[in-house]
Amino acid sequence: MLRRATALLTRPVISLRARPFSTDVSETPVADTSFYDAWKKVIPTLEPPHTPLTFMKPRPPTPSSIPTKLTVNFVLPYNSELAAKEVDMVIIPASTGHMGVLPGHVATIAELKPGVLSVHEGNDVTKYFVSSGFAFIHANSYADIIAVEAVPLDRVDASLVQKGLAEFTQKLSSASTDLEKAEAQIGVDVHSALNAALTG
Repeated sequence: MLRRATALLTRPVISLRARPFSTDVSETPVADTSFYDAWKKVIPTLEPPHTPLTFMKPRPPTPSSIPTKLTVNFVLPYNSELAAKEVDMVIIPASTGHMGVLPGHVATIAELKPGVLSVHEGNDVTKYFVSSGFAFIHANSYADIIAVEAVPLDRVDASLVQKGLAEFTQKLSSASTDLEKAEAQIGVDVHSALNAALTG
């Protein structure tokens, strides 16, 4: 048995070819020809709709040296807060804790929790309260932040936050079904995070 163990340990390790990892869109836009061909067979008289590939601009390749700025896209379902904005740093409220993102950050996907998103540009810091969403950090010093809801922190009324926190706390204590408890807990979590953002 010992001979077999040593034979297994001394066996050469087969090197597996690493799969290329990239978050870049290809340099040349690729038309979705299979979709267009299928569309023309079904409805030849109507122009086919645009696919997501139509709207995606190619990203620059990952640079050989670390850039001095981070390019940020910060979007909501109904608005684009920042579009290709070059900044020094972004601090995002990830579900695993606050995460600072600088140029050259490793490629990462992070879920956002209710909290403060800080955008640092020189000495200027712009703060947004985000309810939830995702942040996609790309290896080429681009960051795409997608939030369900966000508001500049200076536009939040502290008295309304206190009122909402009291209402949802009362709803949570009087909730009888699991759905009511879950809805009330979400309200408490969001208003608590808002309150902490305003007081901290």
